[in-house]
Amino acid sequence: MKVAAKRPTIARVSPRRVPKRSPPSDEWLEATMVRLRGLILRADPQMVEEQKWKKPSNPEGVPVWSHDGIVCVGNILKHSVRLTFPGGIDIRDPRKLFNSRLDSTAVRAIDFYEDEPLNEAAVIALIKEAVRVNASYQAERAARRKTRKR
Repeated sequence: MKVAAKRPTIARVSPRRVPKRSPPSDEWLEATMVRLRGLILRADPQMVEEQKWKKPSNPEGVPVWSHDGIVCVGNILKHSVRLTFPGGIDIRDPRKLFNSRLDSTAVRAIDFYEDEPLNEAAVIALIKEAVRVNASYQAERAARRKTRKR
Protein backbone atom coordinates (compact mmCIF):
# COMPACT_ATOMS: atom_id res chain seq x y z
CA MET A 1 0.00 0.00 0.00
CA LYS A 2 1.41 3.35 -1.04
CA VAL A 3 1.17 6.24 1.43
CA ALA A 4 0.87 9.69 -0.06
CA ALA A 5 3.70 11.97 0.97
CA LYS A 6 2.62 14.99 2.94
CA ARG A 7 3.21 18.26 1.21
CA PRO A 8 5.20 20.74 3.24
CA THR A 9 3.11 23.60 4.46
CA ILE A 10 4.29 27.06 3.70
CA ALA A 11 3.85 29.55 6.48
CA ARG A 12 2.42 32.78 5.25
CA VAL A 13 3.52 35.82 7.17
CA SER A 14 1.61 39.02 6.90
CA PRO A 15 3.89 41.94 6.06
CA ARG A 16 2.25 43.82 8.92
CA ARG A 17 3.57 41.26 11.40
CA VAL A 18 7.22 41.53 10.38
CA PRO A 19 8.87 44.18 12.54
CA LYS A 20 10.86 46.58 10.44
CA ARG A 21 13.91 48.34 11.74
CA SER A 22 13.63 51.90 10.63
CA PRO A 23 16.90 53.49 9.60
CA PRO A 24 18.44 55.71 12.23
CA SER A 25 18.38 59.43 11.65
CA ASP A 26 21.38 61.11 10.11
CA GLU A 27 21.63 63.15 13.30
CA TRP A 28 22.05 60.00 15.41
CA LEU A 29 24.69 58.60 13.05
CA GLU A 30 26.68 61.86 13.10
CA ALA A 31 26.30 62.30 16.87
CA THR A 32 27.50 58.74 17.47
CA MET A 33 30.57 59.26 15.29
CA VAL A 34 31.37 62.48 17.17
CA ARG A 35 30.94 60.65 20.49
CA LEU A 36 33.22 57.80 19.37
CA ARG A 37 35.80 60.32 18.16
CA GLY A 38 35.83 61.89 21.63
CA LEU A 39 36.31 58.49 23.27
CA ILE A 40 39.16 57.59 20.91
CA LEU A 41 40.99 60.86 21.56
CA ARG A 42 40.38 60.55 25.31
CA ALA A 43 41.78 57.00 25.32
CA ASP A 44 45.07 58.16 23.79
CA PRO A 45 45.97 61.86 23.72
CA GLN A 46 48.78 61.12 21.23
CA MET A 47 46.31 59.69 18.70
CA VAL A 48 46.54 61.26 15.24
CA GLU A 49 43.30 61.80 13.35
CA GLU A 50 43.21 62.08 9.55
CA GLN A 51 40.63 61.96 6.77
CA LYS A 52 41.71 59.32 4.22
CA TRP A 53 40.44 57.55 1.12
CA LYS A 54 38.54 60.45 -0.40
CA LYS A 55 36.61 59.56 -3.56
CA PRO A 56 33.75 61.03 -5.62
CA SER A 57 31.13 59.01 -3.74
CA ASN A 58 32.62 60.11 -0.40
CA PRO A 59 34.47 63.41 -0.95
CA GLU A 60 35.11 63.94 2.76
CA GLY A 61 36.80 60.56 3.14
CA VAL A 62 36.71 58.52 6.33
CA PRO A 63 38.22 59.30 9.71
CA VAL A 64 41.31 57.26 10.50
CA TRP A 65 42.98 57.28 13.92
CA SER A 66 46.64 56.28 14.18
CA HIS A 67 49.32 55.76 16.80
CA ASP A 68 52.27 53.65 15.63
CA GLY A 69 50.07 52.62 12.70
CA ILE A 70 46.33 52.65 12.08
CA VAL A 71 44.37 51.94 15.25
CA CYS A 72 40.87 52.18 13.80
CA VAL A 73 38.78 53.53 10.95
CA GLY A 74 35.32 55.06 11.35
CA ASN A 75 32.46 54.54 8.90
CA ILE A 76 28.88 55.73 8.93
CA LEU A 77 26.79 52.96 7.41
CA LYS A 78 23.09 52.92 6.58
CA HIS A 79 21.93 51.47 9.92
CA SER A 80 24.99 51.79 12.15
CA VAL A 81 28.31 53.41 12.87
CA ARG A 82 31.31 51.10 12.50
CA LEU A 83 34.79 51.20 13.96
CA THR A 84 37.12 48.85 12.10
CA PHE A 85 40.39 47.71 13.67
CA PRO A 86 42.94 46.54 11.05
CA GLY A 87 44.94 44.58 13.64
CA GLY A 88 41.83 43.41 15.43
CA ILE A 89 42.76 39.73 15.39
CA ASP A 90 45.51 40.48 17.95
CA ILE A 91 43.43 42.77 20.19
CA ARG A 92 42.10 41.27 23.40
CA ASP A 93 38.38 41.95 23.71
CA PRO A 94 37.24 40.75 27.16
CA ARG A 95 33.99 42.74 26.96
CA LYS A 96 33.11 41.14 23.60
CA LEU A 97 32.62 44.44 21.78
CA PHE A 98 33.66 43.06 18.40
CA ASN A 99 30.48 42.10 16.60
CA SER A 100 31.40 42.43 12.94
CA ARG A 101 34.06 41.07 10.57
CA LEU A 102 34.55 38.14 12.95
CA ASP A 103 35.37 35.78 10.08
CA SER A 104 38.29 37.91 8.89
CA THR A 105 41.83 36.65 9.37
CA ALA A 106 43.09 40.08 10.48
CA VAL A 107 40.38 42.71 10.88
CA ARG A 108 37.70 43.08 13.56
CA ALA A 109 34.96 45.69 13.80
CA ILE A 110 32.25 47.03 16.09
CA ASP A 111 28.88 48.10 14.72
CA PHE A 112 27.06 50.56 16.98
CA TYR A 113 23.26 50.63 16.59
CA GLU A 114 20.82 53.30 17.70
CA ASP A 115 18.84 51.07 20.04
CA GLU A 116 21.90 49.65 21.84
CA PRO A 117 23.78 51.33 24.71
CA LEU A 118 27.36 52.43 24.11
CA ASN A 119 29.72 51.19 26.83
CA GLU A 120 32.18 54.08 26.92
CA ALA A 121 34.58 52.49 29.40
CA ALA A 122 34.81 49.32 27.31
CA VAL A 123 35.43 51.29 24.09
CA ILE A 124 38.20 53.30 25.77
CA ALA A 125 39.80 50.09 27.11
CA LEU A 126 39.66 48.52 23.64
CA ILE A 127 41.28 51.59 22.04
CA LYS A 128 44.08 51.47 24.62
CA GLU A 129 44.57 47.77 23.88
CA ALA A 130 44.73 48.51 20.14
CA VAL A 131 47.41 51.16 20.76
CA ARG A 132 49.36 48.64 22.87
CA VAL A 133 49.14 46.08 20.06
CA ASN A 134 50.38 48.66 17.52
CA ALA A 135 53.33 49.49 19.80
CA SER A 136 54.21 45.78 19.99
CA TYR A 137 54.12 45.60 16.17
CA GLN A 138 56.53 48.55 16.06
CA ALA A 139 58.86 46.87 18.58
CA GLU A 140 58.85 43.65 16.53
CA ARG A 141 59.69 45.57 13.34
CA ALA A 142 62.53 47.41 15.08
CA ALA A 143 63.95 44.14 16.41
CA ARG A 144 63.87 42.59 12.92
CA ARG A 145 65.66 45.61 11.46
CA LYS A 146 68.38 45.32 14.12
CA THR A 147 69.00 41.64 13.39
CA ARG A 148 69.20 42.31 9.60
CA LYS A 149 71.88 44.99 10.08
CA ARG A 150 74.23 42.64 11.89
